[in-house]
Amino acid sequence: MLTPRTQCIKDSLFAKNRRISIERALLYMESYQRTEGQSAVIRRAKAFRHVLEDHQIVLDAYDLLVGNRSATPRAGVVSPEMSPYWILDELDQFPIRPQDTFDVSEEDKQTYRKLLYPFWAGQTLNDWYSSNRPADVAAAERDRVFAVAQTDKGQGHIIADFEGVLGRGLGEILADVSSRCDEDPENDFYQAGIICIQAMIDYVRRYERIVREAAAGRQTSDPHATTVPAATSRRSSELGRLADVLSHVAEEPARDLYDALELVWLISVALQHESNASSLSLGRMDQYLLPYYRASVAAGATDDEIRELLQCFYLKTNTIVAVRSTDSARFFAGFPIGYNLVVGGVDVAGDDASNELSLLLLDLQRDTRLTQPNLSVRVHRGTPDALLHKTAEVIRLGDGLPQCFNDEVNIDSFVGRGIALADARDYAVVGCVELSIPGRMYGLHDICMFNLLRCLEITMHEHPGGFESFEALESAVERTINHYIALMVRGCNVCDEAHRETSPTPFLSVLVHDSLEKGADITFGGARYNPSGVQGVGIANLADSLYAIKRAVFEERSISWQRLLEILGRDWSGEGDEVIRQRLINCYAKYGNDIDEVDELGRYFLQYYGERVATYDNVRDGRFQPGSYTVSAHIPLGAAVGATPDG
Repeated sequence: MLTPRTQCIKDSLFAKNRRISIERALLYMESYQRTEGQSAVIRRAKAFRHVLEDHQIVLDAYDLLVGNRSATPRAGVVSPEMSPYWILDELDQFPIRPQDTFDVSEEDKQTYRKLLYPFWAGQTLNDWYSSNRPADVAAAERDRVFAVAQTDKGQGHIIADFEGVLGRGLGEILADVSSRCDEDPENDFYQAGIICIQAMIDYVRRYERIVREAAAGRQTSDPHATTVPAATSRRSSELGRLADVLSHVAEEPARDLYDALELVWLISVALQHESNASSLSLGRMDQYLLPYYRASVAAGATDDEIRELLQCFYLKTNTIVAVRSTDSARFFAGFPIGYNLVVGGVDVAGDDASNELSLLLLDLQRDTRLTQPNLSVRVHRGTPDALLHKTAEVIRLGDGLPQCFNDEVNIDSFVGRGIALADARDYAVVGCVELSIPGRMYGLHDICMFNLLRCLEITMHEHPGGFESFEALESAVERTINHYIALMVRGCNVCDEAHRETSPTPFLSVLVHDSLEKGADITFGGARYNPSGVQGVGIANLADSLYAIKRAVFEERSISWQRLLEILGRDWSGEGDEVIRQRLINCYAKYGNDIDEVDELGRYFLQYYGERVATYDNVRDGRFQPGSYTVSAHIPLGAAVGATPDG
């Protein structure tokens, strides 16, 4: 259970309404006003530094860990450098929109309208995408055949090399980047990397100064910080220890669990300051934290002390939420920030890698009962019963966590896509359920959602006279899917280029393998692996609709093609239509009930979609990678489709 300290922290997260924060937007604008004419990667690095130097730091009366993205917890941090338009449109709607609501002060509304919007309009990621997107791609998006998802926000969906940061320390990483820059002084990425890592070191030092002042019982001298000075000797001692941790991890490798958790969290916060993106995930924490956990145990840390420290970390992950446009929030509802934390699985040799920390990290869900971190368990044939039982216990809580992933299937799938076996065995999860290789893959997961059912609808409308056979209909649906996949790929690649040209992420890139060796930001293909993930949505309704057509139109001939089109066109509103609708719903088998004939239709078209997607290359020298999960995209994409043959 939570301690009195962590219960107070949890209660504080929900004590007030969520608010929109424009602090980061103002700081980014101030920096960009001073860096006009410089390269995008340098401008982004300097804006990152400015945010770390001047954003409002908060130290409360309870926390054992520091690191906040916004002055109030769970604030909606807007990033108009990505797209200022939807924010302007929704300033008055944030408090009353259907989901994911935020309060906005009148002062901030006026600042946005008079200052931020005029500055950013015309020079954002969204502007670049819109001006370079082909007309036929734009038309397909308007028709909701697919939705390119990362045109108004940071990309994210990646795991930094936390193991490397903890083991090397920021000082060694800075020396590495500086050495490479000495050899290639004209490389803007190396210059940006130096700016970012030095800014990160200074950021940790800034926290150290603030905490030391609080430990001494003094108000902070930092003009952009709010603190609660120590009022007791116990709190003074706690803050003194925290300041010592910050002093060490500013440049040196972690020594124990306290060091490791503080550094991992500050890196995570800084990554948010850089790109304000979802799914900057945590990776296999039971693996890279294990030596530091054991060091703390060996040094005499008690189980209660360790558990409370981990509770503080878990609660920190709930201080950050994602604010999206109303339209985007329908695809990704519930503020998902995607701090996915993975336990279990195999090691590089293929042996079970679970350990005592795996069980503890799972068991902490019983204490916090919150949605973050998004817990995942890797399961394989050799998973110990103890981990399986603990997984079942936590699932039984009813929180929807953890989710389970099949090592045998996933590792083979990665290897089949050209991932080295050792890297494949180290896979983790980002965001919701997207698979990635920690510190080595920039996957652009969820860059697009593809509406498979809309392809059937378009096919039917384009053939009012019908088809000679069901097989002819299937072939026509294949052609429609293929046509729109090609358009989707073009749209995704333009989005990819938009991130490259306007929104590189040099801090994150330094923490991803091969970027330094290549001398390139991950948006330029710096990562070792560079797929683009696109999701096929609506496969169940597609299979059900095709099966209903096959039986009713082509086999039983109980309804003609033309009459079916008429009925669908009037949305079952005609006389006798409801009888037909109920027959289509209840008399024909549905996908997912172990009925081979209809399941085979789903399997065939999902496989067709996947095979076609996988033939395309992206602009980072990677391949497109198909998926079939929806998050909540089935709601808006379903709304884009009219009445369907499955009833």
